[in-house]
Amino acid sequence: MKFRPLTPSDYESLKPFFAGQRYELCPYSISSIIAWTNEVYQPCAAVHGDSLVIYANFTRHKERSHLILPISPGREHTPEELADISRQTGYGTYWFVPEDYLNRNAENGLEDSFVIERQEEYDDYVYRTEDLATLAGGRYSKKRNLIKQFERNYPEKEGAVSIKTISPEDIPGCLEFLDRWCEDQECDVDRYEDLACEWNATRNALNNIDTLGFRGITLSIDGAIEAFGMASQLTETMSALHFQKASAQFKGLYQFFDRECARRLFPELEYINKESDMGVAGLIQAKRSYHPARMVQSYKLTLKK
Repeated sequence: MKFRPLTPSDYESLKPFFAGQRYELCPYSISSIIAWTNEVYQPCAAVHGDSLVIYANFTRHKERSHLILPISPGREHTPEELADISRQTGYGTYWFVPEDYLNRNAENGLEDSFVIERQEEYDDYVYRTEDLATLAGGRYSKKRNLIKQFERNYPEKEGAVSIKTISPEDIPGCLEFLDRWCEDQECDVDRYEDLACEWNATRNALNNIDTLGFRGITLSIDGAIEAFGMASQLTETMSALHFQKASAQFKGLYQFFDRECARRLFPELEYINKESDMGVAGLIQAKRSYHPARMVQSYKLTLKK
């Protein structure tokens, strides 16, 4: 099995493997897999029969290198097949194994071949698209109040706020805003840490938004971009909101823009996956405040000796 690094030019040829993709964790988005390429993380892929096998190669922290579950349209790999792929490749660990895979294969020898461990920091938050698009009911009253404050201060009908689909001419403005956002978040202190890697992934996604199949929107206030978001389709009923940035200078902007992302990016799909909290306290609080419909639990499988 020969692995090679993935690049944006591989998207079209690999997209058919993801037809009917069933796993509800965000690492199974081909758009996101390719966008996250950077100096310390390189996704690699090999075609193995009717399947695509993806290996995440961490050059700086080899202990984090891993496989994800093989992708094949129309079928799922058995624990025996996973073990065989591990032996063939020499890579003994699978990350981002969703709980439903474990449930389906509990009686198929999974524990005979693998040690199973939780990855709680990589559990994904899944919301109903309608909930985020309407924010109806008492549990969202604080969100609606913040949105009303924003709308009073920056009325869309008077031209203070404009929202549009990201087009090529918007990319420089999005990149300039991303740098401002990153400076506020101090995400460039260590370019190899999570926030800096996310900055790089966001740049990759913006620069290849059409090539990698993302949908994106921008929000401008008085002509300057102050927020943007990008999403991809994850399963037949679920989108994944991978990148969402909004200026903290405008009260209620994040809540307003989050609602607009739900309304405009993949309104035809029933669910939105807003990724994991990575164990960060602020993200945990923010994601829980939007009342997820469910969590998608993530597990790690390590091949037994």
